[in-house]
Amino acid sequence: MKKFSVAMLLLLTFAVAAPAVQAVEVSPMFTTNAVVQRDIDLPVWGWADPGTEITVEFAGQTVKTKTDKDGAWILKLKPLKMSKEPRRMVIKDNKNTISLENILVGDVWFCSGQSNMEWPVGRSAMPDFIDADSPMIRHIKFPHVKKKETSPIRSKGEDEDNLKPSPWTVCSKQNIGGFTAAGFFFAYTVNKEMDIPIGLIGCNWGGCRIEPWIPAEGFEVVKDQEPEKWPQKSEMYNGMGAVVVPYAIKGSLWYQGESNGSEGESYFWKTKALHEGWQKVWGQGEFPFYFVQLASFRKPNPDPAGGDGWAKVREAQRKCLTLPNTGMAVLTDIGEAGNIHPRNKYDVGRRLALWALAKDYGKKDLVYSGPLFKSAEFKDGKAIITFDHCKGLKAAKKSGPQDMTDPKPVDAVKGFAIAGADKKWVWADAKIEGDKVVLTSKEVKNPVAARYLFTTNTDHGTLYNGANLPAAPFRTDDW
Repeated sequence: MKKFSVAMLLLLTFAVAAPAVQAVEVSPMFTTNAVVQRDIDLPVWGWADPGTEITVEFAGQTVKTKTDKDGAWILKLKPLKMSKEPRRMVIKDNKNTISLENILVGDVWFCSGQSNMEWPVGRSAMPDFIDADSPMIRHIKFPHVKKKETSPIRSKGEDEDNLKPSPWTVCSKQNIGGFTAAGFFFAYTVNKEMDIPIGLIGCNWGGCRIEPWIPAEGFEVVKDQEPEKWPQKSEMYNGMGAVVVPYAIKGSLWYQGESNGSEGESYFWKTKALHEGWQKVWGQGEFPFYFVQLASFRKPNPDPAGGDGWAKVREAQRKCLTLPNTGMAVLTDIGEAGNIHPRNKYDVGRRLALWALAKDYGKKDLVYSGPLFKSAEFKDGKAIITFDHCKGLKAAKKSGPQDMTDPKPVDAVKGFAIAGADKKWVWADAKIEGDKVVLTSKEVKNPVAARYLFTTNTDHGTLYNGANLPAAPFRTDDW
């Protein structure tokens, strides 16, 4: 009887410790209605029992692999051409079959940042000409999860330990309200121009800083900047971004900075760590990183010196254009003094899309940026400012922060200040001369420095180019 009891105890112990039989599972990034990335290898991954043969069938391809000792599996489909044809993806082992329907092949964009990227279409202004029934645009949304350490992204069950995003959703009048607004208007602009499916991965968190989105690999990129002193390192990447990787993407869209708004140069280094860190963890080579320069905010500052609030973080954002494969949407004309969440997300998405259309979709003749400071010359009592993207320089203004139409002409260029060697700033008289703006003031006989919209509230700026895109803030000094 005693021997029987010991034997039963050992059997029960083994039964509890033994792994449960597990039918094949696929990463929650893959659901019905998904958009998968065209023209590059397409990773598909999931879990099953160790040693199980897995088969994935999609778009005429059949690829097999086996799970490893931990039950994880990953395989790659060969590059696929763009397709608007709804297709079925089948994932199976010897016990179970998963069928995912209505999958399109197009371009997938990772939409991250804080609340202005998370801000939904349902709480944004909607132009009359937008068709909410846009079935080639799809969206997947992540809940908020932080983790202090990175989990092995393909270990058995890790996605369940982290989070499950909502399934991919087809854009329609019924559900468009939950889509990221900046991302949707980006996708809408690209889709209308190129007629290809666009997938949006909404992986964002209101009120967040930039540091939690930087993977460990990104901190290594900027190790000379002492990133170990930065706060909240990697917690949102570990909890959310790591679940997306290695889902193939076209590029990333980034709208953040308000929570780092007191910074200057340091924000440039953090953005470099973010962008290059993402490229490292995705492991698919270089891809675009298009970001939003912060919109106008707070009450106007009457001091021509400016320098208040977000002035320096915008300067750091402009410097990010020196990083490879980057682009910047300028929002000096759509902010709201008392609202950190401008309702005009149409211009946000459209201006991001212009960079993508020009850089990634072959629209070589498209004007994709507003005027960007190039150089300054100080002589004969004048400050002569030269710009890139300056064809058709003009003075213009929108009627208000929610105006989603083109700006209307005005009489004068406003927003410039100049100073002499005494560092006393005054508002400048500005005159457009071809691709230059000439600044003068009776109060400054020999100007040595110039600034444009170097302040948190930028609503008084009126410089645009012929494509109706606003000039970015800048300063020539380092005072």
